[in-house]
Amino acid sequence: MYNANQICEKIRSISSDVGECGVDINVNFDGSNKAWTVNMNKGNKKLKTFIEPLDVNECIDENKCLGLGLQIAQLKDNIKSM
Repeated sequence: MYNANQICEKIRSISSDVGECGVDINVNFDGSNKAWTVNMNKGNKKLKTFIEPLDVNECIDENKCLGLGLQIAQLKDNIKSM
């Protein structure tokens, strides 16, 4: 399993305009949901999404980032429209 920093850096590599890890974007594992949470901040706007471990593994291991990329793109669109 990957750590939060590795996942955050991968997110930044596929979507460079999300900001900095630990500042604008935070990644944590949610054991109760068995999924990674991605929290995005833009000014006073904050949103969270869940990323399935399978999507993370496929993106990092196999460079198949469609699932992860779509989730992050939707999160960015939602935070812009707030």
